[in-house]
Amino acid sequence: MTIEQLAKVCHEAHRAYCEIAGIMVGPHWGEAPVEQREGVIKGVRYALSLQMPAPSDMHRNWLKEKKVQGWTYGPVKDDAKKQHPCCVPYEALPQDQKVKDKLFIGIVQALRGLVDGDQNPSKKEN
Repeated sequence: MTIEQLAKVCHEAHRAYCEIAGIMVGPHWGEAPVEQREGVIKGVRYALSLQMPAPSDMHRNWLKEKKVQGWTYGPVKDDAKKQHPCCVPYEALPQDQKVKDKLFIGIVQALRGLVDGDQNPSKKEN
């Protein structure tokens, strides 16, 4: 499994969760903007680089990436204005948003052993 394939699994699970939770659902992996797919891939790489990432670690990393890209807080996600309601500290996130970080970590942890050795930072340490 490649990191991109693992990212696709995370992305599609995220979509499914959002759909059943009544949260805005984004496009499928193949239809998602390149920036969005790259963001998920970066998130997978980050999660793989940590032995046991915490949900707050994942959110802080995501928030750092968003700020570098010029995103700020806004009450609704607005790609044109680069505003996102999750551009807040982890502690201020609603529970349904915190679950997304836990889901992401769970998927990465479950599948990390399947990621190709040359792409998997946790295998390089062994």
